[in-house]
Amino acid sequence: MAPDLTFLQSATAVAGIVLGALISEDAATLGAASLASAHLLAPVTAISAAVFGIWIGDLGLYALAFAFGPAMAQSKWFSRRLTPRRLKTASALAQNWGAPALAASRFVPGTRLLATVVSGFLKMPLRRFAFVTGACSIVWVVAVFSAVVTLRAHTSSPRLAIAVVACVLAAFGVVASRRTRIVNFFRRWQRWEFWPAWLFYAPVAGMCAWLAVKYRGIALPALANLNQKHGGIIGESKREILQQIEAVAPHQVAESELLPAGPLSVRLYLARQATESLGLDFPFVLKPDVGQRGAGFRVVRGWAEVKEYLQTVNVPVLLQRYVAQPNEAGIFYYRLPGSMNGAIFAVTDKVFPHVVGNGASTLEELIDAEPRARLIGYVYKERFGSAIHEVVPAGMPLRLVEAGNHCQGCIFRDGSNLNSPELAARIDEISSSIPGFFIGRYDVRYESVQELRSGQFTIIELNGAASEATSIYDEKTSVWQAYRTLYRQWELVYRIGAMNRDGGAAGISPWAVLKEWLSYQQTSAIYPAAD
Repeated sequence: MAPDLTFLQSATAVAGIVLGALISEDAATLGAASLASAHLLAPVTAISAAVFGIWIGDLGLYALAFAFGPAMAQSKWFSRRLTPRRLKTASALAQNWGAPALAASRFVPGTRLLATVVSGFLKMPLRRFAFVTGACSIVWVVAVFSAVVTLRAHTSSPRLAIAVVACVLAAFGVVASRRTRIVNFFRRWQRWEFWPAWLFYAPVAGMCAWLAVKYRGIALPALANLNQKHGGIIGESKREILQQIEAVAPHQVAESELLPAGPLSVRLYLARQATESLGLDFPFVLKPDVGQRGAGFRVVRGWAEVKEYLQTVNVPVLLQRYVAQPNEAGIFYYRLPGSMNGAIFAVTDKVFPHVVGNGASTLEELIDAEPRARLIGYVYKERFGSAIHEVVPAGMPLRLVEAGNHCQGCIFRDGSNLNSPELAARIDEISSSIPGFFIGRYDVRYESVQELRSGQFTIIELNGAASEATSIYDEKTSVWQAYRTLYRQWELVYRIGAMNRDGGAAGISPWAVLKEWLSYQQTSAIYPAAD
C-alpha cells in the first residue's frame, strides 16, 4: 500500500470506494482509478475495492428481487424504471440466454439494473449469479483502470486522463438512456414531413418572393379572399367565417357560438347559454376564435374542463358542436374572380392514429412500439401528460389526437379517391354562394366514403389563403412533388390576389399583416396543448 496514507486513511478510502459503488458504479471506479493514479492507493487495492463494491451491490439487488420480486415490481420506484414491457422483454431474454445475457448487461449501459433484478425474479442459482457478476465486475473495473493508465502515459495530467474516461462513460450512458430519442431524431430527418418548419418552408418563401415580383405585390395573398381578414393569411375569425357558411348551408356546418374575452364567471354563464341555445351536450369543442394549425383545440367533457380552459385562454373562444362522424377530410378549393365555377385542387384523407391497450404496457410504451407514432411521440406525450405512465387496459382503443392537424400528430394521406363530380359540385355551390371567397381549405367530417362522394358532409372549419393542400404530407409524396404542389397552390393565391386588386380591392400593407402575425404569436403562446 502506498506510504503516503496511514492505515486508517487507506481503510477509509477503501470503504468510501465500496460504499460509493452502491450509489454510482462508474463514479466509484473512476474515484478508485484516480487514487491509484495519484499513488495514494496500490492499484490492486483500488481495483479490489471497486470490484467488491460493485459485486456487493449486485448481490444485494439480486437478493431483494429473489425474496420480494412481486412487491418490488409494484413499487413506484421500480415501476418508473422497470416498466412491465421492459421486464417482460428482459425476462424472455434472460430465460433464453441466461448467464450470457447477464454478462452482456455489464457492458451495455442502461441494462445492468434490469438484468440484475430479472435474475432475482427468475430465481437464477446464487452461485451462477455471483460468479458471472463477480467475473464481469473484474473485467469492467480492470478495463476502466487500463484506459486511465493508457491515457496517463500520454499526458502529464492524471486529472485529464480521469476526465476523458469519465466523459466517455457519461457519453455511453447518455446514448443508452436516450437511444430511442436519438434513433427517432435521425428517422425523422429521413422523412421530410417531420422536418422543422423553418427548414421545409425556406424554399416556399423563395417561391413567394418570386411570385410577388411576377404579380407586382408582396401582400397580394391578403387580397385572395375578400370575405376574410387579411384574406385568411392571419387574424381571421373562425366564427365570422362559419356564420357565412351557415347563411348558405345551415345543415352542413357544425353549429357554434362565440365566447368573448372577459371575466370567467361571465364566460361560463355565456357558455351555458350557448349550449342550451344550440341544444348541445358534452362533449363539445372549445378553440380560439383566431388560431392556426389546431393550436388550443380541446374537446371538453364536463364543466370543470370548460372552466379550466377558459381560465387559461382569455381570448375570444369558439364553442362548437363536436362532430362525432368518424372520418375527416381536408378539401382545398379555388375559383378565379369572375368565373362562374371553381374546382377542387386537392383532397386530404385524415387518419387519426390510435393504440390498443394490452393490460401490461403503459401508454408511453404503446406509443414507442408504433413505428410512426414514436417519430412524433413527444407531441402525444405532452398531450397526455402524466397519463403516459399509466397501463392501458387490454383491448381498450385510445385515440392519440382529436385535432385533424398534421403538426398535432394526425396522419395525412392523398385523398384523390374521395373526390367525385357530386362532391366537387356541392363544394362549388357552397363556395360560390359566399361573397368574396375564392381559395381555401374546408375541413369536413363525414360518415362514409360513399356519403362524402355524394356531397354529404359536415363542415367544421374553412381556412383561407394561408391554408395548404395538406395531401402533400402523404408519406408516399416526395419532397419535390410537395414543392411542385405548393408552387401551384401559391401561384393561384397570388394570381387571385392580383385579380382582386385589379378589380378594385383596396390594397393591404405588408406591415399590417406582419403586425397581426406578431400579435398572434404572442397570444397563441398561452394556448394549451391540443387534444
